[in-house]
Amino acid sequence: MSNAIHHWIKRLADMRKPAYLAIPELIEEDLATGRLRPRDRLPGLRDLASELDLNYTTVARAYAEARKRGLLDSRAGSGTFVRGRAPTLPLTGGSSIEMSMNTPPEPADYAARLRESAARLMAETDPYRLLRYQDFGGTSADKAAGTGWLKRRLPDADAENVLVCPGIHSALVALVSQLARPGAMICLDTLAYPGIKAIAAQLGVRLQALARDDEGPLAHAFEALCKTDKPAAFYCNPTLQNPSTLTLTHKRREALADVALRYNVPIIEDDAYAMLPQQAPDALARFAPELTWYVTGLSKSLGAGLRVAYLHAPTPRQAQRLAGALRATTVMASPYTVSLATQWLIDGTAHDMLEAIRSESRARQSIASRVLGACPYDAHPDGFHLWLPIPSEGGWSSSELALQLRNQGIAAVAGAAFSTDGNPPNAVRVCLGGSKNRDECEEALRLIAETLDHPHHLHSAVM
Repeated sequence: MSNAIHHWIKRLADMRKPAYLAIPELIEEDLATGRLRPRDRLPGLRDLASELDLNYTTVARAYAEARKRGLLDSRAGSGTFVRGRAPTLPLTGGSSIEMSMNTPPEPADYAARLRESAARLMAETDPYRLLRYQDFGGTSADKAAGTGWLKRRLPDADAENVLVCPGIHSALVALVSQLARPGAMICLDTLAYPGIKAIAAQLGVRLQALARDDEGPLAHAFEALCKTDKPAAFYCNPTLQNPSTLTLTHKRREALADVALRYNVPIIEDDAYAMLPQQAPDALARFAPELTWYVTGLSKSLGAGLRVAYLHAPTPRQAQRLAGALRATTVMASPYTVSLATQWLIDGTAHDMLEAIRSESRARQSIASRVLGACPYDAHPDGFHLWLPIPSEGGWSSSELALQLRNQGIAAVAGAAFSTDGNPPNAVRVCLGGSKNRDECEEALRLIAETLDHPHHLHSAVM
């Protein structure tokens, strides 16, 4: 708990809002990143006021606001505790709809293709090989298949620079641990994948948000930071960014890469969604190949459970150095899932499934456009998540809206989970891929639209 309070002291200094509103957002953010867990006990009012150098009344208002948002429970004589995920009230079908995990929609024939591929793999592969330790970073066949996949974005990809990893997140853990010592700083967008926040917190690495405009992080802000406090790395998610859906333009990518080159700052290019758009600007790795650690995978383009990623290092030697960090944290990727992925990449199944996922994503985006037509939101036709700013006239905060939706059986994510500068936008991320089918997706989107249209009525329905 002391780590969370120390973190709050710095964050409160950065946040441009009253402390009684900032503290609930910090609680929500720390729940999202794992710094706080359900049933954690928070300090008493006077103790927290003393630690944060705030008056008692301000902290009391903050706890009251956090209870209102469903984040805390207070029990006389016991103290104040962090709440877990609120129980959901069932939808008309008696179930809940998962729209918080950013997973691709599953095409109609996905299960059949998976069964067929798994049976073929077991028939054609020595099962004992799948049960033994493998060469770390993948076999030559796995690397060759992964390199072919990478060439969709990096035409000059070289198998000597490639490592096969157990998911992008594991690759990011290894990269941050290698590029940034505890206390060092990594710069990034003001909105970012929550996983990078959790990784930095776990490894004791500071995150510094760069000022942004409608096209993403500003190159001049990156350069100004390099002049005063050179970062250990620049992290970016440049294509269909999570959560904003933004894709950096060619010009912005070139400008950011130019700053990195002039100040010799390594780039961590997390291109998790890169394969989804039919067209996208060149990867940053093409502008600064000698500095860029490029990673993409299959979780967002084929299926989250595959947990297979391909990392392209600047040089073969640097790939081998990173292999040591990956070995220390993950030992190796699962031989079974890697072999399945290699088979799919070679026999064309990956291409077919990617096309089917794009098609299903477009269909669900069309449903969203029809149902949420009156609600402005950001999206990409080939993507499967929405970034939904909350209209000021609605009276919702993002955490209140997320809680209300959860009470109706819809899991969405409030903006605080993605904020890196202490000033989260009043918005929620809604994922379209988790719904079992289009009808379920439409039902959930209609409930979201109704909640936004009738906030006061629905507030009164919460018990």
